[in-house]
Amino acid sequence: MKIPKRIKPLVEDGLVDEVIRPLMSGKEADVFIVRCGTDIRCAKIYKEADKRGFKQATQYQEGRKVRNSRRARAMEKGSRFGRKEQEQVWQNTEVDALFRLARVGVRVPKPYGCFDGVLLMELICDEQGFEAPRLNDVAMSAAQAIEDHKLMMRYVVRMLCEGLVHGDLSEFNVLVDDYGPVIIDLPQVVNAAANNNAERLLARDINKITTYYGLYAPEILNTRYAREIWALYEAGDLHPEVALSGRYDAIELDPDVDAVLEEIKQVMLEEQQRQARLQEAL
Repeated sequence: MKIPKRIKPLVEDGLVDEVIRPLMSGKEADVFIVRCGTDIRCAKIYKEADKRGFKQATQYQEGRKVRNSRRARAMEKGSRFGRKEQEQVWQNTEVDALFRLARVGVRVPKPYGCFDGVLLMELICDEQGFEAPRLNDVAMSAAQAIEDHKLMMRYVVRMLCEGLVHGDLSEFNVLVDDYGPVIIDLPQVVNAAANNNAERLLARDINKITTYYGLYAPEILNTRYAREIWALYEAGDLHPEVALSGRYDAIELDPDVDAVLEEIKQVMLEEQQRQARLQEAL
């Protein structure tokens, strides 16, 4: 087939020997099956920012650090150079996340590097060598749904222990091979400690996955993993092998009456000061 323009430099540099065929086209990238020597891999071509389907991308980027101060200033100003740097950060975030998550036991495709906006990575296949389907294309028994859901919750915990929240996890961003689920698509991954949206995005991730598995095992819908996992995280009690119950019992605390009264006093004082300033202005 005709070599996509963005992959041509990789062919010229000997990183890719052949483009076999398109694999999929998504909201953030187009993916092709390629041959690299004797290995069959996939090449993910990131779409430009104005052509991506992600809405409110800034909510994912909050808390991401850029070591080079010049680049950081350019990104803040939104200059042409800054936008280019922002794109590079977006792409490199996925590569970094793939390496980090693989080290802590989360099943993700193995990355081989990102070159000018093209990510080379492992092609997830089944035992027959066919591309693994997405979770939304897989039917399963109730027992399998319960088992895989628990495994996904374990992956979510390991991600959070690594300081990461997927941010867009759903049945469309999970592949299933003969060994179980494989998490994909991570450029929007969130810094759990530095992003104010982390708790909400974690809950959305877990609820989407739970809703899908709940189609095959309705009892899963009664679990409360999102609140349980985040509560453990905030308390500093979350670790990769923590025992999860799927329940969340909010701890009822006695109200701090003195603190409430002090806050009321401060509000009243501020209002008195505001009224005084208005009188002086008359």
